[in-house]
Amino acid sequence: MARPRSFDHDHVLHAAERQFRTTGYNGTSVDDISSATGLGRGSLYAAFDGKHGVLLQAMTGYYARLAQFAPMALTGPDDGALERLRGYLLRAVHGVPLAADVPPASDRAAAACFAAKMAMEIGTSDPEVQRLANDCFSVLTTAVAECVRAAQRNGDIDPDADPDDLAYLLLTIIRGTDVVGAYGHSPARLTSIAESAFALLPRPHHR
Repeated sequence: MARPRSFDHDHVLHAAERQFRTTGYNGTSVDDISSATGLGRGSLYAAFDGKHGVLLQAMTGYYARLAQFAPMALTGPDDGALERLRGYLLRAVHGVPLAADVPPASDRAAAACFAAKMAMEIGTSDPEVQRLANDCFSVLTTAVAECVRAAQRNGDIDPDADPDDLAYLLLTIIRGTDVVGAYGHSPARLTSIAESAFALLPRPHHR
């Protein structure tokens, strides 16, 4: 009979995610993951089939959190949709996580979108990573676009604007601030970028 696992699966994946965020996939060794998670090399290979398996499961967990918390953060009454978009932008550019069980990283670069970070590093050579990253982005674009539609219904955003295009615009700006933040620019600068992006949203043309 197989011996039951004696570790917290989610805790291990969160710890591995933080390690990958900090040092990247190629810069992270199995020993690094072992040190970060407290699991020995043998246990890591038995439970996750090595470093790549740990990454895929960590990204799958990240996707599950996005799928749960992104709609929660952006769904609500139509008359509050515009302010929810603004709040989401401000939180996102400062690396504030949607999921409460993952604390913000002290390093702004390590707080960037986990899926985007892995996709940029190895996505072009790793179809599984690229697929998971695309799934994560799709969850976010859908949630943001639905919030845009709510703001349109309330008369706060031009009804002729394409919600999907606006969602891509906002998320592109957010991902761009990951780069700006990694260069060490101040929180005030990131806030200014978020507010400028918010101001780009097309408002209704009142006669």
